[in-house]
Amino acid sequence: MKNKKTLLFSVAITLILTWTMQTEARSLNHYSIDVEVVSDHRGELQQYPAPSTGRALRSYIAVRRDERYRIRIRNNSGERIGVVIAVDGRNIISGRRSDLCSNEPLYVLGPWATAEYSGWRTSLERESRFYFTNVSDSYAAAWGDRSAMGVIGVAVFPEKQRRHERRYSLPSDLSGRNHFRSQKRNFAGTGFGESAWSPARRVNFRAAGKPVLVKFIKYEWRRTLCRRGVIDCGSHHCQRQPGNRFWPEEKCAPGFAPPPIILWQLFP
Repeated sequence: MKNKKTLLFSVAITLILTWTMQTEARSLNHYSIDVEVVSDHRGELQQYPAPSTGRALRSYIAVRRDERYRIRIRNNSGERIGVVIAVDGRNIISGRRSDLCSNEPLYVLGPWATAEYSGWRTSLERESRFYFTNVSDSYAAAWGDRSAMGVIGVAVFPEKQRRHERRYSLPSDLSGRNHFRSQKRNFAGTGFGESAWSPARRVNFRAAGKPVLVKFIKYEWRRTLCRRGVIDCGSHHCQRQPGNRFWPEEKCAPGFAPPPIILWQLFP
């Protein structure tokens, strides 16, 4: 009898785990986004895949100093989604330290919508442009925060039952349906650039507690990616980078995966 109960218990646990994995898989497939970094002069920047685990997708891009850029996000689902966007670990709406949580200011995209985010929001009418620069000139460093330099992070949140909460919305210039809610080494960061016209409006959106998908893009100068072996430039010398809470330290050898990222560590 004891063995029979143990067997039934094991079967039940297996069924629960299987159901959970299938539910998560459906969730990931249902809430899909494309995240691109677009240079004002070079267009969409090529992404070099990095080791990814679970819901955390990762890639590298090579950037140029003083290059103005924007973040393009495409909602590939038929539902509204909220996106928390952080550059160098700072929320691009509030400018505050971001942990990519649902209680932060976020943008809202309508079903199948595409939107571009070009700077740090300074009001409902204006933003200060993103541009690639040295860490010492970056917006995050101005606040004494170098904990996630050189990383663009996007967390996707599904919508809960609606109630009156203020989020942000950008007028659509692409799809018509957008809605929103000093180091020793010369690493890259994002500056607080010139002011630009970027009207936005507040909308009601209640985000779910946990993200269904997280996208990280690590940007570096091309020569740095060559040294790290991300881009094949003929030869490279391995270079370690300082600790980064949005980007795990890699071993100094190409072809080895970094430690996996566990989402509950990022989103307690």
